[in-house]
Amino acid sequence: MDAGTWTDRLPDNWRRMLSTRAAITLTILVALLSVATGLYNISQEIIEFGPVAAHVPNAVQRAVGFTGVLTGFLMVGSAFALRRGLRVGWWSTLFLLPITAGQGLLQGSPYSLPLVVLSLVAIPTLLVTRNSFTGTVSLTATQLGAGGALVGVQLYGTVGAYTLREDFDGIETLIDAFYFTLITSSTVGYGDIHPGSEEAQLFTMSVVVLGVASFGIAIGALVGPAIQARLTKTLGKMTDSQLQTLENHVLVLGYGELTEPIVDVLEAGGTPFAVVTRDQEATTALADRDIPVVSADPSDEGPLERAHIERARAILVATNDDAQDALAILTARQLRPDGRIVAAATDRENTKKLERAGADEVISPAQLGGHLLVRSALEGGGSRLVERIMGGE
Repeated sequence: MDAGTWTDRLPDNWRRMLSTRAAITLTILVALLSVATGLYNISQEIIEFGPVAAHVPNAVQRAVGFTGVLTGFLMVGSAFALRRGLRVGWWSTLFLLPITAGQGLLQGSPYSLPLVVLSLVAIPTLLVTRNSFTGTVSLTATQLGAGGALVGVQLYGTVGAYTLREDFDGIETLIDAFYFTLITSSTVGYGDIHPGSEEAQLFTMSVVVLGVASFGIAIGALVGPAIQARLTKTLGKMTDSQLQTLENHVLVLGYGELTEPIVDVLEAGGTPFAVVTRDQEATTALADRDIPVVSADPSDEGPLERAHIERARAILVATNDDAQDALAILTARQLRPDGRIVAAATDRENTKKLERAGADEVISPAQLGGHLLVRSALEGGGSRLVERIMGGE
């Protein structure tokens, strides 16, 4: 069986998942190679390798070493965005890949050849997975304001310093002005640029005050959500990047005594699954076992959408509260009209009610246990059936 036939026989969701992971993996490899080759070319003597190296000035070869490192770090950010399924990550990666390939050629080093090859291979792989990255970046007004303030201060300092360049010792170009603004607003201040007049001193103080304020606000508004995501993971909640990898999984809604054996069976069988429950103790216990869990009400639409109910192969509902199960079934059926929903009824009188709520099949553990006991007592076959179930046959 050739490779094409093998991949054609895979389900569509599996092919999409494999191609998505291949795109993310290639992006990470390109990012690491870009940083590594950039650092290597900075530290080594310039050599001529490849068809274009003889025509590239030494200054350009040296410069692309530095820019290669910068592009590599930008590519790392794009890879994280891809892991979260963000469209902006797809666009930024598509924009950076030709740049990394070009930088590899201009570096004129044999060690840059893998960077060029992987960059070119990653481009068609990324194009194939275009529809897999549809997430949007939802920035709050505070985050937009913080980012705008940070950019505005840098623009104010650069334009102002260049306008007052005659009053500064060391500012002659726009690059000098931007450099002065960056080191001043970040309070680094190397001391290589000095104001030469009172007007320049007042301007420098304004850049310091506005720069420190904008940096502080930006860190709190832009970095804060990342810290919060880390805390939520520590508290037993899944992050967006973890949720994004869920594919063809079983979604377990709620948690109770009936849910524990379900989780054990899924975990033992290696079946991908996730649990949505508002029980904090259960959330912590599941997180300690490295089981994917979303700490939220399973009858709310938001948590089920975050757990990608549209990708789930089945939805299981089994807690100690049939009323809560009914609400969860109603929400799941609304979000996934064609999904298979199986529920366990604590009271067998509620079996029909859960079916009317939208469950495809409702099992009453009490009634099932009663049948097994009667069969074991009268026919002697119940014990073997129990052994088969418990043994996983």
